[in-house]
Amino acid sequence: MIVILRAHGLRIVIFTDDHPPPHVHVIGDGQAKIRLAEVGGKPEVLEATGMKASSLKKALQAVTDHQEMLMERWRQIHG
Repeated sequence: MIVILRAHGLRIVIFTDDHPPPHVHVIGDGQAKIRLAEVGGKPEVLEATGMKASSLKKALQAVTDHQEMLMERWRQIHG
């Protein structure tokens, strides 16, 4: 697990032994798995467990704001 970004009290991580589709895990008051979008698309929440709605909104915004960098890191890690 590599912490890629910290934002709004959340940790955005990529697991090195993870699988496609490109996604990140967001850890805060719960956890969420957010799929990274291709160019021009929007990230999508795949699952969320124990995360407050306000935290999930912040997580999705952070991933949206840093989507290009997160996708680049996914590619560096997973090829």
